[in-house]
Amino acid sequence: MHDVRSLPLRVLPPVGRARRAAGAAGGPGSVHLLERNARAYGHMWVLLISGVAEPLFYLLSLGVGLGALVGPVAGPGGPVPYREFVAPGLLAGSAMNGALYDSTFNVFFKLKYVKLYEAMLATPMRPAEVALGEIGWALLRGCLYAIAFTVVMAVMGLVHSPWSLLTVPVALLIGFAFAGLGMACTTFMKSWQDFDYVLLASLPLFLFSATFYPLSVYPRPVAGIIEWTPLYQGVTLLRDLVTGVPGPDLAWRAAYLLALGLVGLVVSGRRIARLLLT
Repeated sequence: MHDVRSLPLRVLPPVGRARRAAGAAGGPGSVHLLERNARAYGHMWVLLISGVAEPLFYLLSLGVGLGALVGPVAGPGGPVPYREFVAPGLLAGSAMNGALYDSTFNVFFKLKYVKLYEAMLATPMRPAEVALGEIGWALLRGCLYAIAFTVVMAVMGLVHSPWSLLTVPVALLIGFAFAGLGMACTTFMKSWQDFDYVLLASLPLFLFSATFYPLSVYPRPVAGIIEWTPLYQGVTLLRDLVTGVPGPDLAWRAAYLLALGLVGLVVSGRRIARLLLT
């Protein structure tokens, strides 16, 4: 039985030079890559469900269980129950983890072992389309996770503001930032041992980006560093929206995450071209 992760991409028919050049900015090749990933993961739907289960377990154990002992904590607009404080942070962490794992482990496997991208670039598909397709797939998975977790939050009575409708777009923005950065970093990796650095970066971000407690608990120098980390921007955005108190800094935080994703997208495309076309 063949591993579904090694399913080949449908080879596109040869086209003119103009269309090949257009692929440098993203084109139909990205759509075919999204289709390929969707078909492959159709046989691994349990993995998709696990992305929703992990933050839900955290919410039930910490937000509900520990929250009964902690009591209200300081939120953007005043004290809020602990489970309402921690739920947006878990949604942001889920968006980060899902995007990172999809754009690092899976991309490395396809790049170094399956040689899938080499087959793709033998078609009219361009390196930028490969990067856009993989990052786009990470965002599609992240969208499913965000929608499911937001529904759970609503069922548990943790959503009280119309601003919460923006939680899914913001979760996608978080996923875009980390998917772009993750894929860009993966193109520099040489072996599976390099993934220790991914965990070394993602775990502290998940634990210390005001996910489980306010930033005020840290010494000021430490808090100043955390304030510039990408996950903290996402946690702050989601928490402000869920509690219905969006701050004036919403625009620049969103722009920060968008810029990270775009930089990662450009670097990923250029690195794939350098590794496989030169």
